[in-house]
Amino acid sequence: MARRGAIIWSLAAVGTVMLGGAAWLWWAAENADATIRLTPDDAQTVAAGEAVYKEYCAQCHGPNLKGQADWRERLPSGRLPAPPHDRTGHTWHHPDAQLFDLTKRGPAAVVGGDYESDMPAYAGTLTDDEIVAVLSYIKSTWPPAVRRRHDDINQRADQRSMQR
Repeated sequence: MARRGAIIWSLAAVGTVMLGGAAWLWWAAENADATIRLTPDDAQTVAAGEAVYKEYCAQCHGPNLKGQADWRERLPSGRLPAPPHDRTGHTWHHPDAQLFDLTKRGPAAVVGGDYESDMPAYAGTLTDDEIVAVLSYIKSTWPPAVRRRHDDINQRADQRSMQR
């Protein structure tokens, strides 16, 4: 009986987290500045972004963009491990402007409330151009099909932005 209660509680907790995440994604997509554009085909930008990634991101997200182990499972602190930025992660599910905002202001500021994250805000550490470069580098590593899907996400975000 106790095991059944634990299973029900776990499922309820997962459902709550997923619902909260979905609500946040909807809000962030609606409120993101769609003027930010990544340039994954610009070799100079990508090279600069790779250097930024190695210095500021690789220690958590891994040198090969693989993220931390069990990145979907909360740590004892309640925070999530760093996700992968390769095609297996969820980075490409977010429009450019939202990725920029998350990097610049940090997940806790973007999500709001009492959300906690180990990822810092990089405003004051990285310039806007460096943030665009590192995100462009990340996108440059995705397979063509994932990049096309990400471009579609950006297009939908642009359309929502123009409708406001």
